[in-house]
Amino acid sequence: MDVLERNGFRFDKGPSLFTLPYLVDELFTLCGEKAEDHFKYQQLKIITNYFWEDGISISTYADKHKTAKEIEKKLGAKQQDILTYLEHSDKIHKLTSSTFLEKSLHKTATWLTKDVVKTIASIGSLGLNDTLHSFNTKYFSEPKLIQLFDRYATYNGSNPYQTPGIMAVIPSLEYSQGAFFPNKGMRSIVDSLVSLAERQGVKFNCNSLIKEIIYDTQNKVTGVSVNNELIEADTVVSNMDVHPTFEKLLPNIATPKRILKQEPSSSALIFYWGINRKFSELDVHNILFSKDYKKEFDGLFESKKIFADPTIYIHISSKIKSDDAPENGENWFVMINVPSATPGTETIDIESTKKLIQQKINSILNTKIEEYIVCEEVLTPNDIETKTSSYAGALYGPSSNSKMAAFLRQPNFSNTIKGLYFCGGSVHPGGGIPLCLLSAKIATRLIPKA
Repeated sequence: MDVLERNGFRFDKGPSLFTLPYLVDELFTLCGEKAEDHFKYQQLKIITNYFWEDGISISTYADKHKTAKEIEKKLGAKQQDILTYLEHSDKIHKLTSSTFLEKSLHKTATWLTKDVVKTIASIGSLGLNDTLHSFNTKYFSEPKLIQLFDRYATYNGSNPYQTPGIMAVIPSLEYSQGAFFPNKGMRSIVDSLVSLAERQGVKFNCNSLIKEIIYDTQNKVTGVSVNNELIEADTVVSNMDVHPTFEKLLPNIATPKRILKQEPSSSALIFYWGINRKFSELDVHNILFSKDYKKEFDGLFESKKIFADPTIYIHISSKIKSDDAPENGENWFVMINVPSATPGTETIDIESTKKLIQQKINSILNTKIEEYIVCEEVLTPNDIETKTSSYAGALYGPSSNSKMAAFLRQPNFSNTIKGLYFCGGSVHPGGGIPLCLLSAKIATRLIPKA
């Protein structure tokens, strides 16, 4: 959640969609404060604008009935079919959230609760034996509508033709609980929580490179090594990607090969463009779809090559936060999914890929976008790995391209070293803002109270 400022434009460099804001609010509540006194956000009336090259476009709304009506009007699918699908998405969320998202899957106590009994009793309806794509085809026949709901696999960097149908839970977060935007931009999530922590007495030591996690002969954490100094601690929580955590900070511990060999999620190529005009047909979140989604994902996860017709995501925060761009301008965060930078993946030709992106934007929006770009910055998978230590620049840690993927992620605690815990996007329950916060919640509950 970094920030980039260029030529009067401000860009949130990382995550751009904010869901489940209660996870931030409750941290203020736990500390005896009111979140609204320090951190304000608003619900988006329009969630996403979708575009296809044949001229069809759709807006989805916070009001699911309005969304269903729009889809029926534009694509001919029945409103009730849309609402039935979203009701099933809510059902999956209700059945799985308390078990799969809020508790450790690696503790026996988790499996001895009433919630788990209910989940197991309904296992047949959760889509575990389908892929997300095949699950969606059971509800819809219109290709564009299937593509729209297949897209939710990208919310955890996975392939809709491989990830299980249980991922149909993701639309519930948007259509039943809402999509939001912080009034001061996405970075304000970090800033407000840092200030809250500091008011509670937390001290942050930034730009202090940790060399190693230290433990004694009984495999009990004793602290961390920073600049050749031991910082003593009974408990250490690593928010770092598990790959460098094990490989760099725990060099003498046998690495969990089963976990580290998992297929990484997709990465991203992002262009930050300052645009000197406004596009009324665009909103905060916009998707320009590929003509052949299957080939695009085959490239991401099989051939490891960027498809010649990639799906483009355009985020424009200045649509809602006007001071993020000069008057009569817009700040475009333009992203395509690309393969993670694992060994053997070909280097991205940035200029030729940029031309592909611009050609598609020009075709769909009937413009010449290159004439309106006044400043540009680029973020590649290698940049993401360098800046965040995310293995291969993967956006969400391991992908979820199998029905057992949730059980194969690194637990929120160490089986080897007492007092060592894990949170963040590369561990259970997964990547993205809500799941990272939930991973921290799970880890905190596992730590013995003093």
